[in-house]
Amino acid sequence: MRSARETVETAQEPRERGTEDRAARYKRTFLAYLSLTKPRVVELLLVVTAPTMILATGGLPDLWLVIATLIGGALSAGSAGAFNCYLDRDIDRLMNRTQGRPLVTGELTDRQALVFAWVLGAISIAWLWLFTNWVAAALSLGAILLYVVFYTMILKRRTAQNIVWGGVAGCMPVLIGWAAVTGDLSWPPFILFLIIFLWTPPHYWPLSMKYRDDYQAAGVPMLAVVRGRAQVGLQVILYAWATVACSLLLIPIAGMGIVYTVVATASGAWFIFETHRLYNLTIRHEHVSPMRVFHGSIAYLTLVFVAVGVDPLLPF
Repeated sequence: MRSARETVETAQEPRERGTEDRAARYKRTFLAYLSLTKPRVVELLLVVTAPTMILATGGLPDLWLVIATLIGGALSAGSAGAFNCYLDRDIDRLMNRTQGRPLVTGELTDRQALVFAWVLGAISIAWLWLFTNWVAAALSLGAILLYVVFYTMILKRRTAQNIVWGGVAGCMPVLIGWAAVTGDLSWPPFILFLIIFLWTPPHYWPLSMKYRDDYQAAGVPMLAVVRGRAQVGLQVILYAWATVACSLLLIPIAGMGIVYTVVATASGAWFIFETHRLYNLTIRHEHVSPMRVFHGSIAYLTLVFVAVGVDPLLPF
């Protein structure tokens, strides 16, 4: 015969399991919504925003302004990512690389994703307008439209140059960061804009080389699908040289000091070396590791923008 204590404990077990199950479901749902925002892309975009704000100020900007701009920028980029996941859900189901996305697994419904994207976008624009200025808010709206309409809906499935012109959306955070501080735009943020614009193809095309079969199966005409590896490697080299050259233009235009000059030159030389290495391996038909250039490009851009943020804080 069971004691009263055993009876109570037995009755509590289903309740405890139910609480744990609900907590697990809430966690899965939260992570699914977070996945829609493409957090790695958001992280990279925020890396370039804060240094731009330091350069615009010529020192340390107001901390709340930086936080408010980063929050607004994250919401804006997250909205664009969610719209992209919704619009590309058909091809995501055909690609191994995207099999884990929540609209493919069924963790979220199409309607949930679309509502989330609209709400996040509206909040981001209102937030930036309220806590920064209307210029930054307008640029945020422009970034969302560029990524969702210009890239995802128009370019991505129609041309191998999709990532070149579609990459304009990824350049907008530097304009938003500058505008949040100054309320207007000038030459330095446009140079930063061009650095990211020229950097995007040699960053993304190596990734498309690795996942060429995925893009081909989905009918997406990435350059690696419609051109040979050697042609892709050559284009990566050309854009890498243009990126580094553009980064050096910031020295006279923004009055950058020795720290930025050394970092931009040294990291640029390393970036260019890696792209040449990729090309040489492709033309010799040897084993190619395009992700080495992909990850290296992220390290390069991070170093350059860290230098952008550090240089104005130094007395030399």
